[in-house]
Amino acid sequence: MVWKFDLLKQHSVRSARCNPTLKRAGIAVGLSVMFALGYPAAARGQISKLLKAKGFQGPPAGGAVAQNSKTVPAQLQNVGIDQELNHQIPLDLVFHDETGKTVRLGDYFGTKPVIMSLVYFNCPQLCPMVEDGLVMSLRELKFDVGKQFNVLTVSFDPNDTPAQAYSKKAAYLSMYNRRGASDGWHFLTGDAASIEALTQALGYHYKYDPKIQQFSHAAAIVVLTPQGKIARYFYGITYPSGQVRLALVDASHGKIGNPVDSVLLFCSHYDPTTGKYSLLITRVLFLGALLTVVLLAAFLMILFRGGSKAQARAFATGKSLRAER
Repeated sequence: MVWKFDLLKQHSVRSARCNPTLKRAGIAVGLSVMFALGYPAAARGQISKLLKAKGFQGPPAGGAVAQNSKTVPAQLQNVGIDQELNHQIPLDLVFHDETGKTVRLGDYFGTKPVIMSLVYFNCPQLCPMVEDGLVMSLRELKFDVGKQFNVLTVSFDPNDTPAQAYSKKAAYLSMYNRRGASDGWHFLTGDAASIEALTQALGYHYKYDPKIQQFSHAAAIVVLTPQGKIARYFYGITYPSGQVRLALVDASHGKIGNPVDSVLLFCSHYDPTTGKYSLLITRVLFLGALLTVVLLAAFLMILFRGGSKAQARAFATGKSLRAER
């Protein structure tokens, strides 16, 4: 049975390498998986151009894939984050800190770069992940909050209170667990006007659903210079500490980073009447499925290369045996 499997594997490798139709079919299957998983539209466009140059044809214009890729759920229309690099945020905006004291944004700028996260304290899904990811990244940094940089966590819900901010601050300072951080990490609340001015300056767009009393929004943190200019965006819920450190060093010298790829995670609600997953879960499932496809492709490449070497050895051995005969 073993030799039969070896022959079958060698035949499969030879067929995959020699049969152009099979090659094209394999690429088509891979692309179909990526399109079905909702691969980012910009990347799909680049892939389509490359394939057309190689003689492959994509789906017909206006087909199901094209139409679905342009469909945006109602709750996420006009929701997202624009990268307003080098834009000055208004430092005269008035907020309240976790003790209820009236403060200005400018009170936290001037000498140190600032990491800012936008959340709302009653968020059931994404906002805790943003803060958890932030504190995990900060714990890996040799820099200390309050010494080399400050952190501002600002609520974009005008109904959030300083009492809630105080509770959140206590929880995350306990997780961070470094002396002196209380003076450098503040949780702010404000009225609708101040929140609107700040979020617009940061390019942060969200939407409130009064039916479920929740916000649809994206996940990111922002690094700002000591003067309050936007230097760098980090999307998602994990922020590599090495990149965050570099962004802080650059921002401390007034350097502005480059735009980053906007692979956004969105927070939306679960609808029990339809039984559909929230958009956050859908996105997480997409990322997991994409990782599975990548790992599977790597495994197949290793298998094919191994089969090719085995085939070459078998061919050489057979040739030498025929020579001896």
